[in-house]
Amino acid sequence: MILRQRIVMCFVCSVALLAILPTRIGAQSATVQNTAKTKIILDTDIGDDIDDVFALALAMRSPEIEIVGITTAWGDTTLRARLVQRFLKENGASAIPIAVGIATRSAATFSQARWAQDGARFEKQLDAVDFLLEQAEKIPGEITLVAIGPLTNIGAAIDRDPTAFLKFKRVVLMGGSIRKGYGDLGYAPDHGPQPEYNIYSDVAAAQKLFASGVPVFMMPLDSTQLMLDEVKRNILFSAGTAMTNSLAALYYQWVERNRTPTATLFDVMAVAYVVQPELCPVTEFHITVDAQGFTRPGAGATNASACLASDSEKFFHFVLPRLTQSPQVAVNLRMSVTGTANPSPSETSLTSIEGSVSAFVAAFDNLD
Repeated sequence: MILRQRIVMCFVCSVALLAILPTRIGAQSATVQNTAKTKIILDTDIGDDIDDVFALALAMRSPEIEIVGITTAWGDTTLRARLVQRFLKENGASAIPIAVGIATRSAATFSQARWAQDGARFEKQLDAVDFLLEQAEKIPGEITLVAIGPLTNIGAAIDRDPTAFLKFKRVVLMGGSIRKGYGDLGYAPDHGPQPEYNIYSDVAAAQKLFASGVPVFMMPLDSTQLMLDEVKRNILFSAGTAMTNSLAALYYQWVERNRTPTATLFDVMAVAYVVQPELCPVTEFHITVDAQGFTRPGAGATNASACLASDSEKFFHFVLPRLTQSPQVAVNLRMSVTGTANPSPSETSLTSIEGSVSAFVAAFDNLD
């Protein structure tokens, strides 16, 4: 009898310890994950080309990233903010601040305007330049500014307060062209470097950025011509999540206006680099932006690091699983295995331990 009591007591202690450990380990993991998050502000001309919304989606689906805010750039920046607002709301991220950038003339087609216009009116009139500078000063040395549109907001922020702008940790930029131009995919002789849209749209702003003293990490045309082909689109759009449904709707509006089915995900590499820099290894350069918008490497102190080549397959193996995942995957998996949603620590300690001990004692008694 004494031996039986001791065995039962050991079993109870073991089960109790197993119930407590996951909670403590989970709390420790959460602490590590929280401290490791990279804070970003995304400055975007979302709504023209389709790659901006894919970049935003990747940031939202990357637990390594904390989105401090989104600033809209170039053209109709209020309508762009309205598009962002709808996308965030439909994907459970309405709390992320949105700031409206400087409106400009734009020759680009706002291909996703109808989707933006079908959303609620945009009422929060935060100013993008104010927001950039305020956030840089609020948490100096911590924010990565991810710039995936023309650099007008950034140039204005540097003009207004260059000292505050220096408090950004770095700028990760989709822009420029070092050795390859548009369409240089390695299947034919290269055309050589060309002025790239985000740079030549506002040359003066680009010149200010490269002279600002903030570390610049360039994802130029050399490494960002990443084609979302039919196979990859089928994988993505068949997932049927709220996010992939939003992406599909925007993609088909873009196709309708551009008459081409294959999107190039230039901007997505900038976000991917923030999360996993091995996807696009960089080389240090001194970059000068000339009057035509060429980003020319030359002699001088390093002011930028540029990625000259990337592996498309590695890139899409990183991006597609993140974009197709559902926030409910973990809960659904748990329910399919246990038949219940994720229990609280108190439910684990009371229900699971009681049931396990009772079953063990009954089984042990049956040995007599």
